[in-house]
Amino acid sequence: MTSTADALQYRLQGLESHLEQENPVLLSVVRSFRAIDRIAYRMRLLESNQSFANQIPWWPLISILGTFSAGKSTFINHYLGHKLQRTGNQAVDDRFTVIVYSPEDVNHTLPGVSLDSDPRFPFFRMSHDIEAVAGGEGSRIDAYLQLKTCRSERLRGKILIDSPGFDADAQRTAVLRITDHMIDLSDLVLVFFDARHPEPGAMRDTLKHLVGDTVTRADSGKFLYILNQLDSAAGEDNPEDVVAAWLRAIGEAGLTAGRFYTIYSPDAAIQIPDEHKRRRFEKKRDEDLGDIYQRIEQVEIERAYRIVAALRKTATDFSQGTIPLLQDALRRWRRRTLLADSVVFLSAAAAFMAWSLKHGQWQGFNYQAAWLDLIKSIPWGLAGFEGVLIVLVLAVHFGIRRVAALSVMPWLRKQVARSNAPGNVITAFQSNTRFWRTVLLGRPIGWGSRARAELNEVLQSCENYIQALNEQFTNPKGVQDASWNPAGAPAVDRAT
Repeated sequence: MTSTADALQYRLQGLESHLEQENPVLLSVVRSFRAIDRIAYRMRLLESNQSFANQIPWWPLISILGTFSAGKSTFINHYLGHKLQRTGNQAVDDRFTVIVYSPEDVNHTLPGVSLDSDPRFPFFRMSHDIEAVAGGEGSRIDAYLQLKTCRSERLRGKILIDSPGFDADAQRTAVLRITDHMIDLSDLVLVFFDARHPEPGAMRDTLKHLVGDTVTRADSGKFLYILNQLDSAAGEDNPEDVVAAWLRAIGEAGLTAGRFYTIYSPDAAIQIPDEHKRRRFEKKRDEDLGDIYQRIEQVEIERAYRIVAALRKTATDFSQGTIPLLQDALRRWRRRTLLADSVVFLSAAAAFMAWSLKHGQWQGFNYQAAWLDLIKSIPWGLAGFEGVLIVLVLAVHFGIRRVAALSVMPWLRKQVARSNAPGNVITAFQSNTRFWRTVLLGRPIGWGSRARAELNEVLQSCENYIQALNEQFTNPKGVQDASWNPAGAPAVDRAT
């Protein structure tokens, strides 16, 4: 455990060293995550080799989704300037591909375990999630994920994820689980459709998942919808009808706002004989590609805000989800224990009284004498009797405590599954119900005024971090400001 805890601290220190040069605001965010970690360690909600900072990707993350043969791989190759991904009219890859920068000239392809075992990447321990939704599939992580390296300057400081072709009717549960996980973590999501398929209405289920399930999200602005390979419609009398058909289909799926792009790859374009039409198509394509590339380049800014939002969500869910849930579980355990204690010991007292009445006389029965006779019959005498009685009472009480804790566990597991509360609430509950913890104590281990103040400080710091990021990227006053911002990062010199 110590070695893994040391490895965790080494990784976090490396992250801090990188952020100290890249973005000091995010360096402060790492330290705020560490503050929540310390509270969770004291409360037994995290092991020493775990950190909330490791549960989010710190690098800008761009995901690419789309239907089969929608030109995702061709787009990626053109963007990177390398023929990294295989292309074709049929499905050529059924795995999620994480693409990262490498200074080596030779591209490398690594198995899925390289992602599943490295907390720096967004699919850390994904095998556990896959196993939870598709039993037996967790051990086949290499069939779902792969890691590729590429020496493209556009990849520096970014992670690109290419997904297998999406067909909602044929998707396995595990693939949908990875897709949803990928969408949740991404700073930008490009959703591709194929203009060569003139019947978008036939893809109703696919459109529902790729469009309908995203428009209600709080982060719906990170989705770009792209109709690719539009050059295939150049031969139509009215190519605009193809775009209109897709717009109607996407609108019916629930998308009523947002930017819709129409592009095709310059590297694999169909020859358009009509020069006027070709120029018109190329002009629109280049404008939309330029907008998409610009949005990709801005993803680092969105990443910074996303990480601060993740910190605020973790702290909020911790205070409003994890703590109340643990307290509720302990109240249930305490109430059941005390109730069972009362029932058992009152029943024992009633049974003794009934025994006394049964073996004595209704009138004039000498209870003191009966007690003395009972004690004399015990070989150890009064002291021995008291000792046996205390041991018996304690054994019954701790047995009741144990049974009461086990009786709460089914309810607690359901609540944990529903709430997604940060930290391991079940482990913390088990620690709080150990034999050395009194049942009368009203608060969990490690939770008190000190922890509450530390958590409130983290929540308050989130506003400072947002203000500091705003100072880096905006200047409403329109004047140079050389002051130090609230999060400790020097303000950007706008004059230069």
